[in-house]
Amino acid sequence: MSTDRVIFSRPYRARRELANLEAVLASDHSHGDGQFTASATAKLKAITGAPHALLTTSCTSALEMAGLLLELGPDDEVIVPSFAFTSTATSMALRGATCVFGDIDPATGNLDPQSVAALITERTKAVVVIHYGGVAADMAGLLDLAGAHGFAVVEDNAHGLGGTWRGRKLGTIGTMGTLSFHDTKNVHCGEGGALLLTDEILMARAEIIREKGTDRARFLRGAVDKYSWQDIGSSYLPSELNAAVLDAQLDEFDTIQAGRHRVWDAYAAALPDWALRNDVRLMSVPGDREHTAHLYYLRTPTERRRDDLIAHLAAHGISAPFHYIPLDSSPAGFKLGRTPRACARSAEFSGTVVRLPLWPDLTDAQVARVVDAVTAFTV
Repeated sequence: MSTDRVIFSRPYRARRELANLEAVLASDHSHGDGQFTASATAKLKAITGAPHALLTTSCTSALEMAGLLLELGPDDEVIVPSFAFTSTATSMALRGATCVFGDIDPATGNLDPQSVAALITERTKAVVVIHYGGVAADMAGLLDLAGAHGFAVVEDNAHGLGGTWRGRKLGTIGTMGTLSFHDTKNVHCGEGGALLLTDEILMARAEIIREKGTDRARFLRGAVDKYSWQDIGSSYLPSELNAAVLDAQLDEFDTIQAGRHRVWDAYAAALPDWALRNDVRLMSVPGDREHTAHLYYLRTPTERRRDDLIAHLAAHGISAPFHYIPLDSSPAGFKLGRTPRACARSAEFSGTVVRLPLWPDLTDAQVARVVDAVTAFTV
């Protein structure tokens, strides 16, 4: 058995990263909104089909901007999935809104519209939905509810750049969408994000919020002869150094995705017989959705066997972590949110999920090692 460790994730290195960085450092423009910000933004719009995109310092920042654009306040409630990263909720709670935790569809790990329907009140201002692992949530059900009750749908699309639901690109289906370029994501710049918008009015305000409440973006376009304080906002604009790395990554988006799908497909082909024998549920993708190969996970029958499998893989030099702790059971969840109905499926999903190593340069031999180690384990 090889003693080399198979790590869970490794950031992709794009060919032009260093050249782009050198170009920025040789220029007199390393702050944001330079040539690489413009270039990366154009490439993002081409990939997503979004009419408007704004690079941000993180997906968390983009979600905070969403909360500002929705004018959330202490009288508002925002429904969020319990099984989600903290940013999904804390960005809304930061505006004073109450997070109301909804349960998931265990088939995908995504927010269940039936759970959302039971949580809607006259205070519901928005629903934030993640597309877990780059597999779209049931957007039909969520959009129907939003239309009937008049609330916004925010897509936390940190996992889903390039994914689709019924042919529509993730992040452009709801009121607004957010992206992550953290170095654990398919495309990265170390730390970064983006806000996707389809509404002209929201876009006009968003670029002010992003630039510390000023109309500097209009000034740079020559629309005004000076810029001044216009609205509330913060410093959500990433540096040109981050944008330079992101621009190089986006040049190789298809290559990155092909590498990730190669690994994902290998797991999907090799594990079903073992899973059937051991009562293990494998990640699956509904037929009307195209996923992004951000994750490949499996679910064991019990939490104890999940922990045993993780330990077994670690003993074979393979890093395979679990994932989110449900937000409704966390200290901040008790303080900043409410859970009218128990999120039992979120708790079960969290307690049984294992994520296998997945990155585009993972070799076929390493994938085979992971498969051999998994199938040697009897659940």
